[in-house]
Amino acid sequence: MNFLAAAGVRRLCAMRAVLPCLWRGKYFSSGNEPAENNTVTPMLRHLIYKIKSTGPITVAEYMKEVLTNPAKLLGIWFISEWIAAGKNAAFQLVELGPGKGTLLGDILRVFSQLGSLLKNCDISLHLVEKTPHGWREVLVDIDPQVSDKLRFVLAPCATPAEAFIQNDETRDHVEVCPEAGVVIQELSQRISLTGGAALIADYGHDGTKTDTFRGFCGHRLHDVLTAPGTADLTADVDFSYLRRMSQGKVASLGPVEQQTFLRNMGIDVRLKILLDKTDDPSLRQQLLQGYNMLMNPMKMGERFNFLALVPHQRLHGRNHQTNARQSKPSLSPVAGFGELAWQ
Repeated sequence: MNFLAAAGVRRLCAMRAVLPCLWRGKYFSSGNEPAENNTVTPMLRHLIYKIKSTGPITVAEYMKEVLTNPAKLLGIWFISEWIAAGKNAAFQLVELGPGKGTLLGDILRVFSQLGSLLKNCDISLHLVEKTPHGWREVLVDIDPQVSDKLRFVLAPCATPAEAFIQNDETRDHVEVCPEAGVVIQELSQRISLTGGAALIADYGHDGTKTDTFRGFCGHRLHDVLTAPGTADLTADVDFSYLRRMSQGKVASLGPVEQQTFLRNMGIDVRLKILLDKTDDPSLRQQLLQGYNMLMNPMKMGERFNFLALVPHQRLHGRNHQTNARQSKPSLSPVAGFGELAWQ
């Protein structure tokens, strides 16, 4: 998928005539921010040089550049060498030289961010918008009015990302993530052949939202095109897309909101047991605050969603190549996706 996206960009290199795009999301760059608010970071200079050399880039490529360059590459190098050395738990990272350890601090932050990256695929998304000429991908380009500022533009012609749009799509803005689709296809194939299950939890929606691409800096919302390299970039998961990418090889349940899933899993009973076991006011307050964070609809209760992938026989009771020592599949409900029943 990455190759196809790159090929699409190269095809556009000779077509610099692109249309400005005011992507509607309130967390996106509107194109009207004062130039003085857009700090010229090393990453911004790198992106400007790249775009001048090759033309507008996809949002997926922008995310990968911002989230992996340039200091983060040092962290990647150290992790690569650590893996090559056998992943020894006794690992020392030493910075020799003058200064306050700023570089080392940056690398350590990379380690924490790359912890999940090493276990998962590199996920990024493409933004696609419906226009009078059909679906067009949203690209990142240099603002012709301000040389050190980025803006969104529409691709002048079709790009590979548009292949992921459903024919019956009713939204006018869609975020697609081919890499996530590949992960789901691989999971579904493995589950269908060897059994098992997958539980996917993340911020997301069931194909209802449009503009979720956003940035965070210091726990505050941050314009995604301003001072690139200083903020984390993220977007909500489209669970309807993940379910579609399973291609019917497995059964899917959900998505269900986190508050529903956790309540079905017995969080209320668990909280009562923990509260009954302690008389410490501070601990009781921590338990209640944690419960509120997880269950409050205005916090994580309705923002996080859960999707399960299970073998079809898990729901229909058919054997899956069982032998004499294996028990028959259970017909009990899949935990978390139905009300908890005490027996």
